[in-house]
Amino acid sequence: MAKDFYELLGVGREADEATIKKAYRKLAMQYHPDRNPGDKAAEERFKELSEAYDVLRDEEKRAAYDRFGHAAFTQGGMGARPGAQDFAASFSDIFDDLFGEFMGGGRQRSSTRGADLRYNLEIALEDAFHGKKTTIRVPSSVACDTCHGTGADGDSKPTACRTCAGRGKVRMQQGFFTIERTCPSCHGAGQVIEHPCRSCGGSGRVRRDRNLSVNIPPGVEDGTRIRLAGEGEAGLRTGPAGDLYIFLSVSQHRLFQRSGLDLLCRVPIPMVTAALGGDIEVPSIDGSRSKISIPSGLQTGKQFRVRGKGMPQLRGQSRGDLYVEFLVETPVNLTKRQRELLEEFNGAGGSKSHSPESEGFFAKVKELWDDLRD
Repeated sequence: MAKDFYELLGVGREADEATIKKAYRKLAMQYHPDRNPGDKAAEERFKELSEAYDVLRDEEKRAAYDRFGHAAFTQGGMGARPGAQDFAASFSDIFDDLFGEFMGGGRQRSSTRGADLRYNLEIALEDAFHGKKTTIRVPSSVACDTCHGTGADGDSKPTACRTCAGRGKVRMQQGFFTIERTCPSCHGAGQVIEHPCRSCGGSGRVRRDRNLSVNIPPGVEDGTRIRLAGEGEAGLRTGPAGDLYIFLSVSQHRLFQRSGLDLLCRVPIPMVTAALGGDIEVPSIDGSRSKISIPSGLQTGKQFRVRGKGMPQLRGQSRGDLYVEFLVETPVNLTKRQRELLEEFNGAGGSKSHSPESEGFFAKVKELWDDLRD
């Protein structure tokens, strides 16, 4: 006499789906063939447990079992009791239902999600500083207006694929185990279009350019990626749309060079100003001006830091600094009188050195040559 399914799982007839599932999981782990190699009794018990769970987890099957008992699944009843091939497929369903969460959430049809799109957008350094709202034009696929994305013509609707019964996958049995693969008829969609839409050819989407508004936050850097969820390619036959990824590139600025949050500005100054000193105003990326006092005798490469005049931090409150590097410019296009004054200056050095770095360098060169002659 066949064993009572409720007794096999150790639950009462009033048990809910969660209780039945928990009981089966515990017993299935205990009697699984992989844990009991060569134990025929454990294998048989595992099959009985799987058969019981397959019936009790399904509302219609459970209702039939509660009313007719095992007779509901014997020849002449509501349906034949599962044979070896049916059991393998049934067991695969049970395995997906119980353990699929460890491998991505159980059985699913092949995704009909639309593809993600990439859009390259170049902005100026000022836009990266202030932020910017702009509109971009993106060529992509959108849902067909004629069939509303279903892919079916007129009032017709997609029908379940006969090959896979709407699952999107077909199974092949190899002994006790089954192998799943994408259905070759519906390509994983689970549905077929008998009367395809004439506008989209049954795909449910058409090519079209779209205008999208993009908000660029202050502080973005070169290579920053902005994601617009659901703005990618439309999904196949009402499937979810992909995402649009905007990759930003910041163009070179004519005055500033960026390094993280800091900015560098190279400022040429006349030789006289570098020699005598003075005040000079330098620009900032925010449009303001900063005054820097130059000491006398300034050399090329000397840097001054202006705090808080760099780039803003993305999603933050701090700002970087502005580094000003001075380049001493040698005068050109001299008049005769200017040359005479410079020659007079050069010959009026006296005992003091006006160019210690150059004199020190050539002194080292002389020592090197003397060492080579020895």
